Amino acid sequence: MDPLNELATEVGKALKQRGWLLATAESITGGSISQAITDIPGSSEWFDCGFVTYSNGSKTQFLEVPEALLAQHGAVSEEVAAEMAKGTLANTDAHITLSTTGIAGPGGAVPGKPVGTVCFGWACEKRVHTERLVFAGDRHSVRMQTAEHALKGLLKFMQQL
Repeated sequence: MDPLNELATEVGKALKQRGWLLATAESITGGSISQAITDIPGSSEWFDCGFVTYSNGSKTQFLEVPEALLAQHGAVSEEVAAEMAKGTLANTDAHITLSTTGIAGPGGAVPGKPVGTVCFGWACEKRVHTERLVFAGDRHSVRMQTAEHALKGLLKFMQQL
């Protein structure tokens, strides 16, 4: 089993113990987190749904990320990651959510946001946690590191609740 599937299995056990459902909002990862989760037999017991909101319009339409926030901070920001996680929580039956938004490369870098910049959000009830990291590597590597960190971060976030 690869590391991503191992993490997804661990996440599933933790969610099942609490009787919780997870939902995801993925941009940079393009659904790879949801795929890793749904590769786990029985994941329908603890996974509600996943959004792949690649465009700013989809972030606004499906996750209620304010257009003004996107204009002010850009899609790759902790502020937007937080709103993505909160919007996922508000628009699903999930008890806890995660979000990813970033620049996988090879292009797309802007001043202050190099290729590999990723912002994460995790939300549960009224609590939200965000992080910003910069990963090295090619597009595939950045996306896989992002997916793994999102699941590790979810486990850590759950432990703190």
